[in-house]
Amino acid sequence: MPFPHFWLLLVWVIVGTCLRLIHLGMLPPWTDECATVVFSLGNSFYNVPLNQFISLQTLMEPLQLNPSAGINNVIDLLLTESTHPPLFFVLTHLWLKLFPTADGLVSIWAARFLSAGLGVLAIPAIFYFAKFTSKSLIVAQIAAVMMAVSPFGIFLSLQARHYTLITLLIIATLSCFIRALRSIDREGIIPFWLVLVWIGVNCLGVASHYFFVLTLAAMAIAFSPLFWSDWRQDRSMLGKSQWRRLYLVALGSLIGCLVWLPSLMAVRESSPTDWIYASNAAEKWLEPIGRFLLWLMSTAILLPSSLYDFPLGIIIVAGILTLVFWFWSLPPIWRGLRLQQQQSEQRGSVIALVNYLIAAIALFFGFTYFLGMDLTLAGRFQFVYFPVVIVLIAFGLGKIWEQSNLTSETWFSATDYGRRFVVVFLAVGLFSGVVANLKRGYLQNHRPDLAIAQIAEGSTAPIAIATTYRHHGQTGRMIGLAWGLRNLTNINTPQFLLASEADALGLKSSQILSEQLATIKRPLDLWLVNFRGDVELEAQNCLADSQYQGMSGQYKYKLYRCRD
Repeated sequence: MPFPHFWLLLVWVIVGTCLRLIHLGMLPPWTDECATVVFSLGNSFYNVPLNQFISLQTLMEPLQLNPSAGINNVIDLLLTESTHPPLFFVLTHLWLKLFPTADGLVSIWAARFLSAGLGVLAIPAIFYFAKFTSKSLIVAQIAAVMMAVSPFGIFLSLQARHYTLITLLIIATLSCFIRALRSIDREGIIPFWLVLVWIGVNCLGVASHYFFVLTLAAMAIAFSPLFWSDWRQDRSMLGKSQWRRLYLVALGSLIGCLVWLPSLMAVRESSPTDWIYASNAAEKWLEPIGRFLLWLMSTAILLPSSLYDFPLGIIIVAGILTLVFWFWSLPPIWRGLRLQQQQSEQRGSVIALVNYLIAAIALFFGFTYFLGMDLTLAGRFQFVYFPVVIVLIAFGLGKIWEQSNLTSETWFSATDYGRRFVVVFLAVGLFSGVVANLKRGYLQNHRPDLAIAQIAEGSTAPIAIATTYRHHGQTGRMIGLAWGLRNLTNINTPQFLLASEADALGLKSSQILSEQLATIKRPLDLWLVNFRGDVELEAQNCLADSQYQGMSGQYKYKLYRCRD
């Protein structure tokens, strides 16, 4: 690679690193991040006492480093308490041992830094994948800068979760996919080393996230036109060496999937995954389409649109501007992509990636509308097609750039509109990356910091926080609040209650709350957070404060002032 391109790639890596590391430890951990840290430490959520008020220190014990826990403990906990395969959690287990603790607690910055670092690695990875696929350094550079500033990529990188690791593995398996297609197209033999590498990458992918199966399925569907063409032309071709080695890849990958089948089947019966099945896509059939379009647009563009920070009017304007921008930019990008497809060297790669994207989207909607699993509910699940969208847009922009003839004297001339278009598109992308970094877009997870601000503002007495417990997700949400409250000077020794919806004695959460409330001292500010059930506390001299009730950061809260 020429040195100018190397240094330019380094610039994108630096920009992407800044957008991922700045403000990395600013927010308390949200529910899923708490799960990542707790399981990676080899700790269990089940050790947190239920149905009694506990101290902040007791609630946060699962975030303490456990020197006696090993990798086997991490894997066992995931198989019994979680819904995820273990690869990323094992890596996090080893990673967190490299960083010091503060008051016995691990650093959430350190936990997020692993994901952010993997997100930075995706920048050179997408560069080399785009270069290999397009045989164009211009396309590769555009893909790299898009990955560096992608608001969706930054969103995934800023949380201590496995999505940046799986993005890297998807780029790797797609590289094997394109390499194999070229071998078959040229009637060459797929190298045996590629077979082994491909199987290894696919097994690692399934061991990182079960939704990697969708990637494998989309690749299989993308292969089907070539398979059908060879079948119609000469069935004996499907028995040749290149196809036999492809069957070997399929068999090895299938074995890598079947290893996790018992755990994957258990996910369907797991309480933490109930929300995926709760959406009625058949009745509200437009909502998944709308959500999908939001996630798709955020791969490149994200204007200020946070419901937490802006009034509805600004969000509507941002939405209109986003749609106008895409209506303006999609036609030239599509024309550029079509021109790339007309070139013999790129034709097969473009068609293969488009087929993969169509297949992945079809699988998402198939699961959503026909299997009752709404995969559009969470933006983070869209990693399956995220790298392909980046590369296909880079294909289109690269052709636009190559067809223009830019000089300093002709920058404002009509003939160089193409390069100006590319610069504007990428500049808006950079602005979008800053929006994602500042948490000012609609790409948001639970925000315990916003609920903490309400609690800190409204509390005038010692506080207690109560929630309804169904599974470790509620424990994680309370840990997120505890993380933010522990350093506030005006909050003194808060207490927490995780009240089971129905405990072993058949008591409901509201009854448990009433009984436990009688055991703690007054005066008290009682905050009900995401509490389910009817609550009558007037008999205990606890009166609701109408000024502090509502929703903040996806935490529904209500304040009761309890006095002697």
